[in-house]
Amino acid sequence: MKKRLVVLSGAGISAESGIKTFRDSGGLWEGYDVMEVASPEGWAKNMELVLDFYNQRRIQARSCKPNNAHVALADLEKDYEVDIITQNIDNLHEQAGSTKVLHLHGELFKAQSSLDPKLVYELNTSDINIGDKCKKGSQLRPHVVWFGEPVPMMFPAIELVRKVDIFLIIGTSMQVYPAASLIDFVPKRAEIYLIDPSQDLPYFGSQVIHIAEKAIRGMEILKENYLNHK
Repeated sequence: MKKRLVVLSGAGISAESGIKTFRDSGGLWEGYDVMEVASPEGWAKNMELVLDFYNQRRIQARSCKPNNAHVALADLEKDYEVDIITQNIDNLHEQAGSTKVLHLHGELFKAQSSLDPKLVYELNTSDINIGDKCKKGSQLRPHVVWFGEPVPMMFPAIELVRKVDIFLIIGTSMQVYPAASLIDFVPKRAEIYLIDPSQDLPYFGSQVIHIAEKAIRGMEILKENYLNHK
């Protein structure tokens, strides 16, 4: 029987594919204050700006390809029962071949009703425009969890983490909540690996093995020195 391995991935893994992150630039995301483009208040203030911002993010994401870290995570499915919980809204994990991906913060290539978040649609084009409506008649918006909104996928994510044998954190310095709290639900018997170049990380105890590298090199070290020796 395969061991259960759950991955929590963050912006650092996508950054090595060329997708920029706002936390590396003082709270700006592609030159925008994140609260202008990633909050209900920003949406209410300037809907057209928000839609254009995410339309541009889709164009950018389509030009990016999975990197070796994404591929290495997909390859783990040969030896482990793998679930990926990602904070990223891109689809690079899926492109790399991972078959079970839970998006905590939504998905860039989907739209949702601005009134009923349960009404979600696949996007066949890059754009959501003013006047694009759901079946109930409300304006479509990005299927993205904005600052100040609940994170409904936290509950299934917690259930996955409760059952792990190995918990792998990659590309996140564990500063974003509630995602960072998932480590609190890892069983005491489980192994925990954290791949992130930052030396200024919260202390999670001796159970956590920190590999202080970026995602691609960190995955190489993990497979060479740890997982291949089980």
